[in-house]
Amino acid sequence: MTDVFSAINGRTSANNFDPTHAMSVQEIHDIVELTNQTPTSFNQQNWRLIAVNTPAAKARLKAAAYNQPKVGDAAVTFVVVGKVGGHTDLPALIKPMLDGGHLDQAAYDGWIGMANGMYNGKDQLQRDEAIRSASMAAMTLMYAAHGKGLVSGAMIGFDPAAVSAECGLASNEIPVMLVAVGRAAPGNWPRKVRRATADVVSFSAD
Repeated sequence: MTDVFSAINGRTSANNFDPTHAMSVQEIHDIVELTNQTPTSFNQQNWRLIAVNTPAAKARLKAAAYNQPKVGDAAVTFVVVGKVGGHTDLPALIKPMLDGGHLDQAAYDGWIGMANGMYNGKDQLQRDEAIRSASMAAMTLMYAAHGKGLVSGAMIGFDPAAVSAECGLASNEIPVMLVAVGRAAPGNWPRKVRRATADVVSFSAD
């Protein structure tokens, strides 16, 4: 296990994976359990992961990802899926907080009402939110993998229609990105140079 600062400073994107490395279902579950702590707008949890970890399934996904080797070589390649209209799940998702006494009925109704007011009838915002949430989950996934001593590589180089068909995605689901996870093989680049801190932050005026 590594601390959060070491993870931020130490994680890098990998392209080369050990094709002999396999992960157990429990190891995959452990990473997903950590990923599941990712925050989402209104707690709508509008994303999910598909763990592609068998040779045959990885080969099919690799074909849909322009034959990128890491899709097949990694122990598991996750399809990170965003859900459009996830706010409609809120009544069930936050009901346990009402039942547990953490919310009263007015707060429960207000929470759902605010989410409906923000998203209902706004297709582009719902799509943006699905991509936002899935992207945040993907980053958590990569840090979770790093904390387990593994490497990861995110990619958007794939045919969305082919990936959707392969994974049986619903019409309101988007394949946002793929994240390969596994043991590093030789040949990965060192951490890439980042812009200077002064170039990426500005401060508001008085």
